Amino acid sequence: MATTSEQLPLVVENKNAAPWYIKDLPMYLKGFAILTVIYIGLRLYQGAFAVASGLDSSEPAFEQYWMQLFYVELGILAVFVTGVWGYLWVSRDRNLDKLEPKEEISRYFTLTMWISIYTFAVYWAGSYFAEQDNSWHQVAIRDTPFTANHIIEFYFNFPLYVILGGCAWLYARTRLPLYAKGISLPLTVAVFGPFMILVSVGFNEWGHTFWFREEFFAAPIHWGFVIGVWFALGVGGILLQGVTRLIELLDELEDAP
Repeated sequence: MATTSEQLPLVVENKNAAPWYIKDLPMYLKGFAILTVIYIGLRLYQGAFAVASGLDSSEPAFEQYWMQLFYVELGILAVFVTGVWGYLWVSRDRNLDKLEPKEEISRYFTLTMWISIYTFAVYWAGSYFAEQDNSWHQVAIRDTPFTANHIIEFYFNFPLYVILGGCAWLYARTRLPLYAKGISLPLTVAVFGPFMILVSVGFNEWGHTFWFREEFFAAPIHWGFVIGVWFALGVGGILLQGVTRLIELLDELEDAP
């Protein structure tokens, strides 16, 4: 018979472990922390070099501090999207018809975490870095599309949230029966709509180069950004679908012998 002292470590270990339905919570918190460090780090980098070395693209310092950052960002994004999307696809569940209710419930919580990470990235891309772009163009000459703010905003923040949205979409399609049976309209809209903001960037840059120089938020050339953000409301539909299915799964668990 085990003594109390022998049982104690097991009790402490179980107490510190995450509940079964949020088993991926530690990984989620790490991802949240990594994104926060990245965004704050990029903002501090802007504060240190944007005005001193980022106002004139013809200066050698611009190549050193900003174009090199641009190349590093592209490399990081290429490795990240290849690795994460590749992993989600290769490790997909090929036996979804045999998925246990408890495991499916856990995966719905994990999908919610993916959506949360995605919306967190959209928030950073569409709030501080996007809002400061207006002020940036009031003080800096738009002599190149690779401005000190665009290199972070358009060529890193926007693609990053697109990649994370794709992660959420792939996770749902490859690990949850409800989403594997067909294309979810709310999930697709919530991911594809904000993706179109990135597409609007090209039109925006063309318009500011050949059309007008000012940065008015209400200008027609910016309407595409607003419409793209509206599609993010599809997140509410994703949660509604998930909650509806969770109720069914919880009923199955309650009725189980």
